[in-house]
This record gives sequence, structure tokens and C-alpha cells, in this order.
Amino acid sequence: MRVLGIDPGLRHLGWGIIDAEGSRLRHVANGICESGTGALAGRLLSLHSQLTDVLSRWQPEIAAVEQTFVNRDGAGTLKLGQARGIALLVPAQFGLEVGEYAPNSVKKTVVGVGHADKRQIDHMVKMQLPGVEIVGPDAADALAIAICHAHHLGAQRMRVKA
Repeated sequence: MRVLGIDPGLRHLGWGIIDAEGSRLRHVANGICESGTGALAGRLLSLHSQLTDVLSRWQPEIAAVEQTFVNRDGAGTLKLGQARGIALLVPAQFGLEVGEYAPNSVKKTVVGVGHADKRQIDHMVKMQLPGVEIVGPDAADALAIAICHAHHLGAQRMRVKA
């Protein structure tokens, strides 16, 4: 199964694609959609176009998006939420089911602890996807989200069979 992970961000939206066959994971691609600066509507449109291109090119079968955590900067959280809307919308336009995971859940699944830092996530993604060349921290997070979703899907299948 081809899994797309998305780490939403208004300036940098990370994406990562893996193939999952049982417990075996294989890196397919990763990257970052960048919106630059300017009017919010134009930035969101740019993210939408870039993410649409990713899905058209790599044809994932299922997707997962990291949930937004609310911080003290209400305006920043709202803008991140709008970018997250694009991250949910584009896979839905392709007819994909979209899973959602809290940041701590992703970290716990991939690293083993819920409060891992970026270096630990990058390291564990590289351990689980040997030979991967990660474009940047946002792409590493997106690959971690895809890995988390693949593990949760595998666990769900095991429960169904039992």
C-alpha cells in the first residue's frame, strides 16, 4: 500500500511517501511544498497546486496528516489550520481516506517517546527507511507520519484477522 504522510505548514508543507507491505516499509519520495510570502489566498493556492502535483505523480492509496496543536499565537494557529485544510482537502479530492495523528502519537510510534526532538525523528526515519535522503525536517516529519499511519493500519488489520 502506498502511504502519503503530510506535515502541514503554511510556509513549508512537508510530504513523504512510503510503500508498506506487511511490516516492510520502503521509501518512495519526499519533499517540501513552499508557499513563499504574500497574500494568504495565493499561498494556499500554491500549496494546493503543489500538493495536487505530488498526488498526481506518486499516486498514493491512503494519506495521513498531523493534527494541529494550539499554541499561544492564535493568528499563527489559525494560519496553520488553513494550511492543514489544504493538506486534508487535496487527498480527499483524490478519493483517499485520510488519517489524522497527534504529534506526540507520531513521535511515540516512530521514536518510542512522545516528546522526541527533530534530530531523533530524522534518525529513526533513516533507520526505518535505509538509504533515504531526506529533503529537510518537514519532509522527515511527513515520512514519520506516513510510517505511523502504516503501523496503525497494520495493527488494525491484525485485530480484524484475530
